[in-house]
Amino acid sequence: MTQASAHRSQRRPTLPAGWEETTQEGEYEYVPLRLPPDVNRVTASMRLAIQAEFGGWELSRVRAYTDGSRRVLLRRRKTAVPTPEPGM
Repeated sequence: MTQASAHRSQRRPTLPAGWEETTQEGEYEYVPLRLPPDVNRVTASMRLAIQAEFGGWELSRVRAYTDGSRRVLLRRRKTAVPTPEPGM
């Protein structure tokens, strides 16, 4: 394993300030996503519904910015079987 790939595997997605969850540590896994300004509400809703249906993710938080972009935080309960992270 190269040093770059070892570093990548140790990285954890960081949550925006104020997005700390009050649930027990380790109960959920989180994935922050950024939706660009050109993605409308219907398209964003459909993308998130697909992630929920096939990946077991649920919407935890959404933060809308003045430029039209959105930061979305998805969560799901941790399982013993690894599943891929959503990629938009």
